Amino acid sequence: MTADESQELIPIAVDAMGGDNAPAEIVAGAVQAAREGGVSIILVGDPEPVEAELAKHDVSGLPISTEPSEGVVGEDEAPATAYLTKRNASIFRAASTVRHGRAKALVSMGSTGATIAAATVVFGTFDGIERAALGGPLYGLAPGTIIMDIGSNLDCKPQQLADYAALGAIFSQVVYGAKNPRVALLSVGAESGKGNSQVKEATALLENSGLNFIGNVEANDIPHGRAEVVVCDGFVGNVVMKLTEGIGETLSADIREQMSGRVPEPELEEICSRIHDVTNLPEAHGGGPLFGVKGVAVVGHGKAAAAAVCRAIQTARKTVALNYVEQAEAELKRLRGGGNS
Repeated sequence: MTADESQELIPIAVDAMGGDNAPAEIVAGAVQAAREGGVSIILVGDPEPVEAELAKHDVSGLPISTEPSEGVVGEDEAPATAYLTKRNASIFRAASTVRHGRAKALVSMGSTGATIAAATVVFGTFDGIERAALGGPLYGLAPGTIIMDIGSNLDCKPQQLADYAALGAIFSQVVYGAKNPRVALLSVGAESGKGNSQVKEATALLENSGLNFIGNVEANDIPHGRAEVVVCDGFVGNVVMKLTEGIGETLSADIREQMSGRVPEPELEEICSRIHDVTNLPEAHGGGPLFGVKGVAVVGHGKAAAAAVCRAIQTARKTVALNYVEQAEAELKRLRGGGNS
């Protein structure tokens, strides 16, 4: 590797202890990402298990380093309490490497709450943003449609929904190249006035936001790509995401059972894999960035295997390379400065 090539690498801090399959699959995915290029990897985790997993791979010449940490924040732990009592846990140490400039982004397959807490406290949020949001594409037949929020904020004020609409629109512009992304609220009817008080109050805000707000859409509109940004609270968004994933998994299994022996196995495998991938897009992408924080933090599925971890790292690399955080903060200020949100 030449000096010029190494200067082009984007350093990514990876929480090696986060996720159901940590550290084995996390380390394997990080090694794969390093081999694919474009990134250097800082594996943050308990030294002994991380080094043991690294020893299983040929990492000679690869831009991989380690950062010691102590312990992991579990899904059943309160993130705020963990931050006070487990400051040296892998997710908080990973966030610290970004804060101090040694990495440009962090990636974790661990506790979503802990990752949000780490990014919020260590990076800070954009002015006027109360809480970071987790969003992204859910359905492979409408890959340009992102859902905001998909699980980080179960109860949202109408102003939060308006903020997430703006952040989603900016992401759609920067990452997907949408010129004037359509923004919609997820509701029980497409007609104006349909929905609960949260949706109705958010509608009034979005109608005066300066965004390309098209009103309500229903859940069955999502696969058709009728809006680039679909806004809802995290409770609704998470239910939609997991229902979509569950349908894909069970439909794949049912087709495999019904068509086994009637369709050549390679073709059957291709069909089932396609169904799984288009209905499990967050896993297919590896993860998605947190919105509203002053740094890049990509959150992935807890059950992620090495391939998904690698994709999450590449998602982080792309988000950094596109200068998304700086563009998002500037655009949000512009929208607010115009008195439109």
